[in-house]
Amino acid sequence: MIVATVGGAGVPVDEVDAREARLRDGPLAAALPAEGTSEGRQLRRWLTQLIVTERVIATEAAALGVTDADAPAEAELLPDATARLEIGSVAAAALANPLARNVFARITGGVDVGDADVDAYHARNPLRFAAPAPTRDGWRGPAPTAPSLDDVRPQIAEHLRAAARRRAFRVWLDARRSALVRLAPGYEHPGDPRQPDNTHRH
Repeated sequence: MIVATVGGAGVPVDEVDAREARLRDGPLAAALPAEGTSEGRQLRRWLTQLIVTERVIATEAAALGVTDADAPAEAELLPDATARLEIGSVAAAALANPLARNVFARITGGVDVGDADVDAYHARNPLRFAAPAPTRDGWRGPAPTAPSLDDVRPQIAEHLRAAARRRAFRVWLDARRSALVRLAPGYEHPGDPRQPDNTHRH
């Protein structure tokens, strides 16, 4: 059985089965939903998304002449939980692979932010990069005053640039998946409202 195609090449159900089996044999097994349940089917849909995403990235890497050599560290691209939420769980999981990180670097290398963006961010978040102030009891508290824009301009620019690169990669990846991936019934995206196990309701 084929659960999806990527650029016309089939993804067999055996590949999803093998991924699921590795998870169920691993240290997080107790946290996984039971097989055959709605949540268990959603896990299989998520694994399918990860597999097709990895294939899309491999296809695009070959087209771009990108290899997995000298990739940036995962923590450079996804430094915290907020960054992982911004980019999405599937893309974040795919970026564990150095090939994907090098594709990220190639796709987002030209992304930058302007001075106006930095100025506006500082105006909205004046204390965001302020150093915490020591308190009388040895703890650290909020800074009493905001640092000047000149003092924190490099940190703000880097923060905004990293967020813009994650956004650019996510948009690019969504477009490439849309162009290359076809999913079989039962293996739709977990968030697709047309599939019966979707539990996101308003």
